[in-house]
Parts: sequence; C-alpha cells; structure tokens
Amino acid sequence: MAKLGVDPVHFGIIMIYNLAIGTITPPVGSGLYVGASVGKVKVEEVIKPLLPFYGAIIGVLLLITYIPEITLFLPRLLGIM
Repeated sequence: MAKLGVDPVHFGIIMIYNLAIGTITPPVGSGLYVGASVGKVKVEEVIKPLLPFYGAIIGVLLLITYIPEITLFLPRLLGIM
C-alpha cells in the first residue's frame, strides 16, 4: 500500500467504514434484515426512513476518502504514526 502512496491506516479505516455501510444496505444488508425481523416489520418499511441517513453516510465516506487528514489526525496526535 505504501508503495502506491496510500497510507495503510487510512485504507483500513475506509475499508471498515465501507464494510459497515454494507451491513445496513441492501442487497446483502445483514444488519438491516436482522433489525427488520427483530422489529417485526418489513424491510421496505425500514429502508424508506433511512434514506436521508444513507445520504449522510455516503457523504462522510467521500469526506474520509478524499481528505485523509480527517482520519489520520488522531493517530498522528497520539504518535502512532
């Protein structure tokens, strides 16, 4: 990763965030389906109110992807990097 100019910590944070998004969005969305079954509601009823939050989540993903200082601030402050 470092040879390609990508910080491994930044890449790891982006991957974890993407995986978290994958658990709450269809078609895989295991967290979404579990939540709907626990609440005894249809998945469609759960997805509709969540659409604005999905937009915000994607916005944050774009921010942390293209502005690495956001995700690398704390590791640098703590001297980990």
